[in-house]
Formats: sequence, structure tokens, C-alpha cells
Amino acid sequence: MKKIAPSGLVVIMLLVFTGLFCNTVFSQRDLNPKIASAIKSANSRDLSLYFNNPIDLTTPGNEGTYSKAQAEMIVRSFFQKYPPSSFTLNHQGKSNDGSQYAIGTYKSGATEFRTYLLLKMISGQPLIHQLKFESDED
Repeated sequence: MKKIAPSGLVVIMLLVFTGLFCNTVFSQRDLNPKIASAIKSANSRDLSLYFNNPIDLTTPGNEGTYSKAQAEMIVRSFFQKYPPSSFTLNHQGKSNDGSQYAIGTYKSGATEFRTYLLLKMISGQPLIHQLKFESDED
């Protein structure tokens, strides 16, 4: 059996640790799939589990800072008025301060809403700090 040179062992260890580090960084970059699923299924209750208290919320006819409970009712009303035919994440990432963001397209019939989410770390958990559903018709 061949012996691995010390420099070879260092290279192998470096590759392993780099892979683990990259996996951790990129896995934190993606939006929690439960959030996207709640939007796709128009489930305001599940979505509100990830709301910060308070949350900045924009829907057609509503724009402001709301408590978690108020925001859930507003989002429920939005989902009832505009039931989803699809929701697609177009872009997502992470800023230097650790905040996560996502931009998507929410479709309800012939109406499309550009959807913006901003998540900030609160007590070690990413919570939705800002949620916007904006249509071109607004």
C-alpha cells in the first residue's frame, strides 16, 4: 500500500473542508422551501409562521407595517382575491449583513405580481421582514 505524502494529505483535507464550507454557505442562501410552498398553495397560516413581528407588507390596496396577526389576515385576503395559478422564484441571494432576499412571480389567472421577500436573522432564525406583491396595474 502506498503512503500518502503529508502535502497530499493537506490537499485532501483542504478539499474536504472547502466542500463542507461551500455547502453550508450555499444552503443558507436558498429561500426556505416551506415559504415558497406556502405561497404556491396560498396558505397564509403556514406563511405567517415565518413573519417577523412587525412585518412590512405590500399587497394591492394595502401598504404598511403590520403585526404578524394583521399581516396574516391581509395575506389571506390577498390569496382569496387572487388565488395562485403559479409561483416561481426568479432570483434569490444573500446580502453582506446576512439578510436573505428573493424575487419571484406570483400568477393569478391573467394577473402577475412581482413578489419581493426580505428575510433577516432574528434570534438565529430567518424571518420575513418585508413581503411585497406588486402588479404592473398598481
